[in-house]
Amino acid sequence: MATTIYYCTGTGNSLWAARRLGELVGEADVEAMIHHPGPVRPEPGAVLLVFPVHMWGVPEPVVAFLSRLELTPEHWLGAIAVNAGQLSGTLLQLDRLCAGRGWALAGGWSLVMPSNYLPWGGPGSEANQRRRLDVAGERLQAIAPLVRERRHAPVEHGPLWQRLLFGPLYKVTYPRVPGLDRHFWVDGHCTGCGQCTRICPVGNIAMVAGRPEWKHRCQQCLACIQWCPRTALQYGRKTPQHLRYHHPEVSLEDLPRP
Repeated sequence: MATTIYYCTGTGNSLWAARRLGELVGEADVEAMIHHPGPVRPEPGAVLLVFPVHMWGVPEPVVAFLSRLELTPEHWLGAIAVNAGQLSGTLLQLDRLCAGRGWALAGGWSLVMPSNYLPWGGPGSEANQRRRLDVAGERLQAIAPLVRERRHAPVEHGPLWQRLLFGPLYKVTYPRVPGLDRHFWVDGHCTGCGQCTRICPVGNIAMVAGRPEWKHRCQQCLACIQWCPRTALQYGRKTPQHLRYHHPEVSLEDLPRP
């Protein structure tokens, strides 16, 4: 039976995890969620969702993808939530969303990787990044047999303090996320290349008079700021001093385009 892995990514962490797991499982189809704007009907078998944690919960594009996904009792459904140590109740939230569709989440795993949320400091030192990436690779090796053999596993969650603190914050911030792009700005290094418009997975950026403008449907993936070739995009006051990050084994050409 088939294994289909659907991923959502901005700076490549989830794409790398999906591809690596596909290799470990063997004969898996790895597909971008944004490439399925209509009904999604995977072949019978295992279905795995790989996505980043945004604002301590499930990102809106993943919630929207779930509404298009059509599963049958023959499907085994699992999920991997990529995060920087703040999983909170993300996978429990996903489990509830799946239950609302009549599905059972057979397994849910946390995968800690370097942070790509630049406003809060970014990924840390190269040594710390390498350490996290190595541990993530080992973690995927442990998850792969569970997916391949369609086993059931507990749905993981963060510590209680995260769920108590970040759960309510997610509910408050979720409807406000699209408008958070008002904090983006462009410094004098911008050449008007337009790469940010092409890389945004939700088509939120337009070039106006040679400069990017955000349309207030942002999802805070920060692909635009992380992939800017001139480091010209900024967010808030602190990002000019922070190093940019994308997964070292993911290139710009690897990313899905809307």
